[in-house]
Parts: sequence; C-alpha cells; structure tokens
Amino acid sequence: MNIQSWTTEDIPDLSGRVAVVTGANGGLGLETARALAGAGAHVVMAARDQAKAAAAEADIRATTPEASLEVVELDLGSLQSVADAAATISARHPAVDILVNNAGLMGIPERRTADGFEMQLGVDHLGHFAFTAHLLGNLLAAPAARVVTVTSTAHHMGRAVDPENPHLHGRYGPWRAYGQAKLANFHFGLGLQQRLADAGAPAQSLIAHPGLSHTDLQVVSAREEGGYWARFFRRAAASSGMSPARGALPQLRAATDPAAKGGEFYGPRYVNSGPPVRRPVMRRIRLRKAIDTLWEVSERETGVTLDPAAARASTVPA
Repeated sequence: MNIQSWTTEDIPDLSGRVAVVTGANGGLGLETARALAGAGAHVVMAARDQAKAAAAEADIRATTPEASLEVVELDLGSLQSVADAAATISARHPAVDILVNNAGLMGIPERRTADGFEMQLGVDHLGHFAFTAHLLGNLLAAPAARVVTVTSTAHHMGRAVDPENPHLHGRYGPWRAYGQAKLANFHFGLGLQQRLADAGAPAQSLIAHPGLSHTDLQVVSAREEGGYWARFFRRAAASSGMSPARGALPQLRAATDPAAKGGEFYGPRYVNSGPPVRRPVMRRIRLRKAIDTLWEVSERETGVTLDPAAARASTVPA
C-alpha cells in the first residue's frame, strides 16, 4: 500500500466488529458509517435528529445493500440521553470494537445544554467524555478496541479549559468556545491513551482532524452566528473544501489502519487538504497538566468517572 494515498479500499475486513459513530446522520459521520459498514462492520449510528438518521441509514443501504446498521438516539447535549444511549448499546453489544467520537458544533451563538453547560464544550467534549465512560467496559471487552476522537485545526487557537470557568461565563465568544472545545477533544484523546496504557488495557485512543471539509457544520455556523469568520469558513469550504467522504479519511484511517497506534494523530497531509497521514502531536508543553485538569473538570461537571484502570479491574477475573 502507498501510505500517501490511503483510501477506504485499504480498510481491512471488519466482519464481526461493532462500530459506534456519533453524529452519523450527516457529513463526516455519515461517510464514516458508510465506509465502516462497507468493510463489514455492524455500525451503530448514534444521532440526535432521528429523521435525518433514518434518511442517512437509507442512503447507506442504497449504496451498500448488505450494510449492517442500527440507529440509536443520542443527544450529546443531555447527560440523560448520553446515559440512555450508552445503556441501549451496552445491552445489545457486550463488546464494542470501534468508537468514533465525531459529532460536534462549530462557532454558534451562546447557548446552554440541558445540564447547563456551554453548548460547544458540552456537545463536542463533555457529552463524548460521558459517552466514552459509559461504554468503557464494552470497549475493554473487545480484543483490541479503538476510540477515535475528532478534533480540528482550530485546537491550535484554543485555550485549555479553565477549571474556574469552563463554560466561559462572561467571556463567551463563538470561536473562543470552539477553540476550547476542539483543544479539549485533542487533550481527551491523548489523555485517554495515557490512561489506557497505564492500565495495561488492550484498547487504544487516537485523534484525527478532517481539515477543511464541505459539510453542514459551516452552513449552520454561518446561519446561526453569521459573523465574519462563520461566513469566511462557509465560503472557503464551499470553494476549496474536501468532500465529506475525503474529509472522513483521517478518522477512518485512525480507526482501522492496522499500523496505527494509540496516541497518534491523523489528518490531511497539507494541513487542511490532501490524503490522510500521521501528523505530529504539537503543544506538548504542560500537556500532562492540561490533560489532568481536563479530567478533573470533566468528571466534576458530568458526575461520571472515566478510569480505565478501575474499569479493567472490574472486568478482569481476580
């Protein structure tokens, strides 16, 4: 295989594997679900909008009639919905082989989740943190599970979560919040790998970013926030952005490439476009402290503990 031109044709046979994809009702999530199902995985399409999810399921079946799919309702802006969705998946699938934390919001006006969290941090990070924690036992029950968390090049403009004001009360800006949320995704993916490795768990955590891809993310941001940057990104994505199918390749490679390893970061070769390749992990100064702070804040805010060592101890016979 030419590593510079990795495509969905390079995904190995995933027959017998269970994959969960958040935000699978459109854009990158839909294309990720399509590719995983095409490789033989049973794909759980976790999505908030059930009408869009049903249409997405029909779309995949139209191109891949043999696809094994199910739709589970998941609103990442509600911790109750997150817990309910995870419970449904856990009951049906004792082992989960792939979890792609894909869903997200970008550059929207200030809003709060059902639990009072700043919406972008709540959906992009805290909802995924809790969802991953609830599915951790299922992931550890698989022989070699992978968790892929989708970040963005916008993590470079983000600041680490302030434990005194994680929801940016009095300091909100659509792009400040987005940068914070995407840096939280970056720290979460790396921190989860550290904790899995420390626990000697067989699962691995990786991160990925799609570059500039033409999806509904920019359209919604431009419609709801309407500022200069929202309009700029909408125009840029429409004129030069990659298709959702191409934009999904980094997260698909992180999820399925046998050569990929925990803690690695996948993205387009030319930052915002190009074939999916392993990218360097930057911003390492004070990385561990930022990750530990994020964990403390996330567990405090969600009331959910994400501890691979404890989870593994409870699943491994004495």
